[in-house]
Amino acid sequence: MTRRDAFGPDKVLALDWIDENSPRLSRDHMTIWDFHEPSWREYKSAAWYVERLRAEGFEVEVGSGGMPTAFCATWSNGEGPTIGGYAEYDAVPGTSQDPVPRRQPRVGVNRHAAGHTDPHSALGMGSFTGFLAAKQVMQQRGIKGRLKFLGEPAEKMCGSKPVHAAKGYYDDLDAAISFHPHSFPRLANSCFWDTHSAPYWSRIYTFECENPETWQNSGAVTGVTHSHSAARAPGAIDAVCLMYTSSKYMKESMLPHHGSWSLNEFILHAGQAAADNIAPGLGQIQYSLRAPTLDMCERVFEVLDRNAEHCAAMTHSKVTAAWITRTRAGLANHAMAEVAWRNFAAIGAPEWGDEAKAFGREIQAGLGLAPMADPFTPEIQQLTAPWDGETAFREQLPPWQTNLAADDYVDYTWHAPTVRLYVGRPTLRAPNPGYRYPDWTRYAMGGVPACIDPMWLTAAKVIAATILDLLTDGQSLAKAQAEFRERTGGGVGGSKWVAPLLPGDFQAPVHYRWPEYVETARGLEWTIPTAAP
Repeated sequence: MTRRDAFGPDKVLALDWIDENSPRLSRDHMTIWDFHEPSWREYKSAAWYVERLRAEGFEVEVGSGGMPTAFCATWSNGEGPTIGGYAEYDAVPGTSQDPVPRRQPRVGVNRHAAGHTDPHSALGMGSFTGFLAAKQVMQQRGIKGRLKFLGEPAEKMCGSKPVHAAKGYYDDLDAAISFHPHSFPRLANSCFWDTHSAPYWSRIYTFECENPETWQNSGAVTGVTHSHSAARAPGAIDAVCLMYTSSKYMKESMLPHHGSWSLNEFILHAGQAAADNIAPGLGQIQYSLRAPTLDMCERVFEVLDRNAEHCAAMTHSKVTAAWITRTRAGLANHAMAEVAWRNFAAIGAPEWGDEAKAFGREIQAGLGLAPMADPFTPEIQQLTAPWDGETAFREQLPPWQTNLAADDYVDYTWHAPTVRLYVGRPTLRAPNPGYRYPDWTRYAMGGVPACIDPMWLTAAKVIAATILDLLTDGQSLAKAQAEFRERTGGGVGGSKWVAPLLPGDFQAPVHYRWPEYVETARGLEWTIPTAAP
């Protein structure tokens, strides 16, 4: 329950605005959730935000950083600090789910189409609402300052933020707020303290067999020059298969067996030839790495680069490697965490009503479980102080490991003091310690307003209150910036500062064959487009 008596008139005005506008904002969330567009293909979602932000008086740059589904919106109420935040809105292939208490893909699309998982629809709406509420108060109360709100596509690939960072979009920020639905049960309603997200690097290897006729000039039947009488060049499919297999074998030798890291692959393309004696001309495989340190990332991709060169040589192909993303490790800022936490403690954890609980019980009954009076986990209904969450993190990590998991918000942290806010999303209580609910249960609840709205509305209130503190209390922002300078050895460009890992002229990888929705004579279809890189 929110303790309004802990807030001054500015924050109360912000909370009232959110409460009064929550019905229409809930409908707005469902609009984004229903678009369910995947990474780099969020055309409708980005256009929606651009239109709404312009209607709210923001100046909006469309396609910021050369990314068609990104944007950069600014609003100023006079000279003052610039506070940054962002929306994400990408959905995830293979997670199509209707908002119903059973496994059911959305009507009209394949079950392997995209759906919102975290969900980013709510992530974006929570941040958007918080910034709008702060803007309303700034206008009404004459608070000086500038809001900068960015559209960040392709978060599931950690795609846009390293690009925006490399191209200078964060350079004018005085502070930034990053919000995410909870990913860690023991940190469901809290902020990161010391252990922030780890680097995430991803690279695509493109194999091309351009001259298959030069594979062998001998071996054909005497006097017969037909291509079927000669051995076919291995080609690009074999290159991709060898790359996949050899890298699986080499995984044991990439890094020592300590710390938490993961390496995953995705085959974008394998083919460009019929099942005939024509060598496949094009194949692509993408590798994505989460690792605690930049040095570990370097070592893994040294092995992958070497594998790619050898696989290309063996298959009569050439290989080119191109970065999809390279993020830095997250940089902590205790002062930012403290100001957000003070507001969170006064606002309280999300609360779920009877309609949400009834939906949770329907899911449980459909899975053959005994429905519970309160089907939601206690963690999402209580607060955890950042330092207590940090203790929980450290219990599972070696002392040397200071970063865990991955998210591209980390690129904000090197340009301005940044808080990483977590708010509990609807999560079902397990009937016993070893039980795991199917993932579709979370996806379904993300599309039920009674289930998902308490999460992002709570986040919006914390964000709005934190922005107002940074602009008005005369202490929080100065303390956060002093800590930022100390941690970076002098601020941006300081002795301990880490520069963006992508070059300023980096071209966002929007041209690859990422899955998307297309209109055809047959209607809306989920497809992998045919455009070659």
